[in-house]
Amino acid sequence: MTKPKVLISDSLSTQAVQVFEDAGVEATVVSKLSPDELADIIHEYDGLAVRSATKVTPQLLEKATNLKVVGRAGIGVDNIDVNACSTQGVVVMNTPFGNAITTAEHAIAMMFALARHIPQASESTHQGKWEKSKFKGVELTGKTLGVIGAGNIGSIVIRKALGLELKVLAYDPFLTEERAKAIGATKVELDELFARADIITLHVPKTPETTNVISADALNKMKKGVMLINCARGGLVDEVALAAALQNGHVAGAALDVFEVEPAKDNVLFGMPNVICTPHLGASTVEAQEKVAVQIAEQMSDFLLSGAVKNSLNTPNLSAEEAEVLEPYLELAKKLGSFAGQTTKDAIKKVKITFSGEDVADLNQRPIVYQLMQSLLSAQLVGVNLVNVKSVANKRGIKVEQSMSDADENYPTLLRLEVTTESRSRNLAGTLFNGKPRLVEIRGVKVESEFAPHMLYILNHDRPGAIALFGNTAAERQINITNMHLACAKGGDEAVALLDIDAPVDEATLEQLRASSLVIDARYVALGD
Repeated sequence: MTKPKVLISDSLSTQAVQVFEDAGVEATVVSKLSPDELADIIHEYDGLAVRSATKVTPQLLEKATNLKVVGRAGIGVDNIDVNACSTQGVVVMNTPFGNAITTAEHAIAMMFALARHIPQASESTHQGKWEKSKFKGVELTGKTLGVIGAGNIGSIVIRKALGLELKVLAYDPFLTEERAKAIGATKVELDELFARADIITLHVPKTPETTNVISADALNKMKKGVMLINCARGGLVDEVALAAALQNGHVAGAALDVFEVEPAKDNVLFGMPNVICTPHLGASTVEAQEKVAVQIAEQMSDFLLSGAVKNSLNTPNLSAEEAEVLEPYLELAKKLGSFAGQTTKDAIKKVKITFSGEDVADLNQRPIVYQLMQSLLSAQLVGVNLVNVKSVANKRGIKVEQSMSDADENYPTLLRLEVTTESRSRNLAGTLFNGKPRLVEIRGVKVESEFAPHMLYILNHDRPGAIALFGNTAAERQINITNMHLACAKGGDEAVALLDIDAPVDEATLEQLRASSLVIDARYVALGD
């Protein structure tokens, strides 16, 4: 078996390189490449490991014909076009927890620096001045800290702040009352946090919802004399509005590690006496850099060697252990989705996926849903993969619903699929029998059929002569039928025939079948081995 190849285009530790090699992945370190130089060699690699310097652009991805995964040693992916990666079927991973402690500690350090004017006092003293009264600070003990974003980093900040005897208010749309109580914070809405906090620190990603969350309006709602800290992402703070609030004294001081434009060589906040700036040092400790480098090497190796997906930004996460357990369910989803896609003529508007049975109740169902949708849409569209399937469905306006139902008494595991088009809805269901996928229902008609590599699906009127028609047509066209499954709808005129055949059939054969008054529809379904 050929070893997967990973290109490390930014500086990673030697320990990370060793992780790749020990796992059986060939790692090549070539840093400080120009975009053109990187584009010239990227086609040779299965994986690309980066920090923040390498830019993963649509233009680069066009050349990355073998690329399967991009790994970011760190949390931010501003340098990676995640949407373009999804379109190309490239998994994007980061390491969101490796630098959490380091970033939280930097925010706490900024808080102390603001409260005691440490950078300004240090510079003054270096200049031979002794301006003791000029740099009178404030105590943190007893002050109220407002934390915007109570996720991994924010919760560490909260824990450390409580140790410093601050009172903590937390705003996070995903924070529950129970979780807030567990981490020792008081859950509040954003406006209340603005009104009550003496110090405000940001720990949220940059999204359309959080861009300029600290706006001129937000600053006006804050207490006079508030101190502001941003060690999260540039663009969360309206820098021009903050400069004005600092100048008029409404905000006592600000400490920023991140800026809207980076590297920040010129900024409206630079030179202001009540502003502390650092050059995006939140994750810059020896321990954090080593940790994230090793973590991304482990994650990329696991993915390339076993299909395990961890900390992915554009596809469901799946551990190596889960991948082994889910393998038969993923195969069932693949066959069921492909069968449905190849027998659906019109544009799909809605897909409903229902799981039933104790066997699937506790499984990670998300990868199963992605596999089913990928197989379903691939039958109608080119270029659909497990990474971009969600965005493809969204762009085409396909509504996807997922649910659990009570166990079916006939099957310990059942995966039911309902596909709605502009003209009609159709149902089919599958199960696992001795670990193998089996079709058990189509169009509401009970059937019992394996998924053969080559199948003829025929919907016909339940009348004498249908079976003879199928047999005669097959004989005439030199088609070998290896198995036949027949089922009739209760109290209806329609019947379903599934014919296992040993080779593909052409459109002329299908048209010959459809020409019969007995046949409503006939389709060839290719499911592979």
